[in-house]
Amino acid sequence: MNQPASAAAQNLRVATYNIHKGVQGIGPARRLEIHNLGHAIEQLDADIVCLQEVRKMNRQAAARFARWPELPQADFLAPEGYTAVYETNAVTRHGEHGNALLTRWPVVRTSHQDISDHRFEQRGLLHVVIDVDGQPVHAIVVHLGLIKGSRVRQIARLREFIEREVPPEEAVVVAGDFNDWGARMRYAMNAMGLRDTSDLRGARTLTYPSRLPVAQLDFIYGRKLQPQACAVPRGPIWTRMSDHLPLVADFSLLN
Repeated sequence: MNQPASAAAQNLRVATYNIHKGVQGIGPARRLEIHNLGHAIEQLDADIVCLQEVRKMNRQAAARFARWPELPQADFLAPEGYTAVYETNAVTRHGEHGNALLTRWPVVRTSHQDISDHRFEQRGLLHVVIDVDGQPVHAIVVHLGLIKGSRVRQIARLREFIEREVPPEEAVVVAGDFNDWGARMRYAMNAMGLRDTSDLRGARTLTYPSRLPVAQLDFIYGRKLQPQACAVPRGPIWTRMSDHLPLVADFSLLN
């Protein structure tokens, strides 16, 4: 088992990645990318990996792809020594999918809240409390709605959740696919004391679409955490695995 990279300096690497359910392409050209995603996630070397559009199971895909994993995707993608936490957001005709978190640090407790704004989009937030070298860190994985009004209401519910579940003196990171064209939710997040790590890189944090990124839809916000670096992996391998690129941020824990 690899030791946490943050053990000595109490640094924390967080990644967020919408994996598009492990499948890319359209129609007959659809291809299975879940095995490549497993290798890629391991290479990120993140202490916390926040994933969206993760399948727990899908009967149709399992029948189509000979190499479809027997394990749920969160468990399959977790590098050796990591704990996988998954919660379903949506149940469909052939299966179910949701958010997941992978971490090399011990998990203290988990919770999930449905933040769906209407019946056509099932959304949720996954809350995982992690023990980082004796210090509690709250990680919240989100996947917000496609409609602006939905996102505004979901951010309000996120704020209520944080006020209720996260003590003000404890560190919290909120990461995921915000579907936030133009970073309009940034002001509401800043009002909660959450700082956007992409401020460190500007336009170079564009994450969507992966082949020719023109927007940043994926964000990592932190409180009681000092951002140190932020990056978006690029290249042919990354562009083929999902319609999003991952976002990776390094933090220092503040006492």
